[in-house]
Amino acid sequence: MENLLVVVQFLRSHFDSPILIYEASSYSTGMVSSLIGKEAAYTFEEDGDTIFHRTKYINKLVELSSTSLVAVWDCDVIIPPNQLKEAVQVLKEGRSSFVFPYEREFLDTGVILREIFIKKRKIEILLSQKGKMTTLYAPDPIGGAFLANRKDYIAIGMENPNFYGWGREDGERLHRWKGMGYKHSRIEGPLFHLSHPRGMNSSFHNDREDQEKWNDILRIKSFGKMELIQEIQKWGLA
Repeated sequence: MENLLVVVQFLRSHFDSPILIYEASSYSTGMVSSLIGKEAAYTFEEDGDTIFHRTKYINKLVELSSTSLVAVWDCDVIIPPNQLKEAVQVLKEGRSSFVFPYEREFLDTGVILREIFIKKRKIEILLSQKGKMTTLYAPDPIGGAFLANRKDYIAIGMENPNFYGWGREDGERLHRWKGMGYKHSRIEGPLFHLSHPRGMNSSFHNDREDQEKWNDILRIKSFGKMELIQEIQKWGLA
């Protein structure tokens, strides 16, 4: 909850852009909507599943959006504003359909630096302390956040709903971009991940699940454009 509030407030302090939040849980406490207020548009859906079906809910957010560009953003990610502005410019100029607003540095802040940042809310603190952070998902991280031309994102099937629970969906998506012939880019600079405890929705549930997801990635990677289009049609997306 802290990370969500910090991320929304950080984005709102630098950008005048709609922010959409989708909460799925067995019941609504009203906490998110009360704390967020008018900072973002909030949607709740009753879902008794203890596993968060992330891909399904991202697709619902994209369907709710009305802008020509969208950013799929984890609720614990901070990126320097200049990088995000550059990513938006790349999309507006049509140089790419998808942009990662960071390059190779996917950095976990750790507990202490996270607390310092939350107190000060200065991006300079994170930038000056990169050497004290833990690098995640090296050497080519592809999670956390990306920006997209909404029309192109929908054309490639958005998120694959067959990826249920945490992990590997970022790799599958990237292979689909490539297989469908869409260009993606990276913006030089870091991504900062605000540390948090990892529960069932932040890790693989078992080795079999991980292997099945790898097999699906390899299958998608082997497809040509027409095969990908046929595969996406099976998902029954709007």
